[in-house]
Amino acid sequence: MSAKPHSPSDPGEWINRAYSNLLRAQTEIKGVYLEDLCYDAQQAAEKATKAVLIYRGVRFPYSHDLADLLSIVEQTGEIVPEPIKQAARLSRYAVARYPGIIEAVTPDEHQEAVAIAERVVQWAEGIIRQSIVR
Repeated sequence: MSAKPHSPSDPGEWINRAYSNLLRAQTEIKGVYLEDLCYDAQQAAEKATKAVLIYRGVRFPYSHDLADLLSIVEQTGEIVPEPIKQAARLSRYAVARYPGIIEAVTPDEHQEAVAIAERVVQWAEGIIRQSIVR
């Protein structure tokens, strides 16, 4: 990753941030709640999706709802494959970092969240590859 942050209007910076969240989501550390790691998976998918919107020249709403964000991506003419649409399942983790909002996340749910986030980040990076500076 670049040592110097890019402009918030640079989709590459959003992809860099998505990878940062993804790395945290993938890293199980003793004492860290799986809910927090799933939040990072959700954030990775959200930032990657917003990178695509920036790349397509679309102002995005301040929303954590991945179904809505992916719908906006589709409205730009970009094809959103079915495996990427699974990111909508991550939206519930946007509030997972707060106690008592959702039930405890299982290890299987955590692994599924990470796998979905990985697919979304890779998909988004593929779309905007030519504008990424790392």
